[in-house]
Amino acid sequence: MSISSIPSLDLSLLKGTQIQRESFYKDLRYAAREIGFFYLVGHDVDWSICEDLFALSAKFFHLPLEEKLKITIDNSPHFRGYTKMGGEYTLGSPDWREEVDLGAEREILRDSNLPAYMRMQGPNQWLESFPEIKPVFYTWQKQVKNMGLTLLKAFSQSLYGREDMFDDLFGQFPQEYVKLIHYPGRPRVNNQAFNSDIQGVGEHKDSGFLTFLMIDDVPGLQVELDSNTWIDVTKKPNAFIINIGELLELATNGYLKATMHRVYSPKEGQDRISIAMFLGAQLNKTVPIYPLPDALAKQARGVDKDPRNPLIREVGWNYLKRKLRSHPKVAERFYSDVFDPSNADNPVKIPY
Repeated sequence: MSISSIPSLDLSLLKGTQIQRESFYKDLRYAAREIGFFYLVGHDVDWSICEDLFALSAKFFHLPLEEKLKITIDNSPHFRGYTKMGGEYTLGSPDWREEVDLGAEREILRDSNLPAYMRMQGPNQWLESFPEIKPVFYTWQKQVKNMGLTLLKAFSQSLYGREDMFDDLFGQFPQEYVKLIHYPGRPRVNNQAFNSDIQGVGEHKDSGFLTFLMIDDVPGLQVELDSNTWIDVTKKPNAFIINIGELLELATNGYLKATMHRVYSPKEGQDRISIAMFLGAQLNKTVPIYPLPDALAKQARGVDKDPRNPLIREVGWNYLKRKLRSHPKVAERFYSDVFDPSNADNPVKIPY
């Protein structure tokens, strides 16, 4: 049977009967293993906060470019701030989108003996002329993080029969990278095949554990089911779109699936807004393979090895690899000691 859409899971079933919880765990395993993407409804995130953040994000992107550039990411060793159109790269090609990168506010660690990836920890940049977005963002971030940790425990329970399998990896300081994204319209011929001319963001897998995505009504997101089939993923009311990241695939030896996806640009005259949180483990952790129960272990496929995107088990280095690849100006300015621009696939020089 062909798949034309991603499944929808109801997180509120975790508060129900044992039968309802087991049904949720079964559906979770199926969605995360066979597709790697699913809708999540029945969560406790206040959707009015989500709508407020959408509206404020759109308002920010309508500001003059010179105003937005006051918080350019090029000035942040923590990869926080504004990236102008075409300023981020996926697999060597510029993405036709502008965005603001944000995260958990953390203390800057100035110990030169720490690994370079610890420089990613630090404050966000905020525009002084646009203060109203800040409190809304932090309220949204806290609620989505709590939802994410609840879902992570559900994954642990559904795979291992216990909720705490991943607790040590996440600890007190999990990664909470967020992107506020604007895709402007671009001219194209009807039914034009996906290429760099209409690349909102190129084909990729996410590097963390779980991604929580909100999209608007304008289409663009596509998910790869196999090497020949891409399906459109559209908005579902009050639902997050969840996808599996590379490190969760790695931790389960490929039982769960990190899926390739992409975004094509809207048609000329349209604009598209999306907001994504990438939830991941602490930077100073190493991801092991957590042995699955025998029945599930037999279905593990091993980790998909992509020579264009070599995986690194050390969480911090894996994140930094992706950041250096996406933001070469930041890499050259703040990470010259570990940045290798001659290696497009893996531009981080790990000192060991």
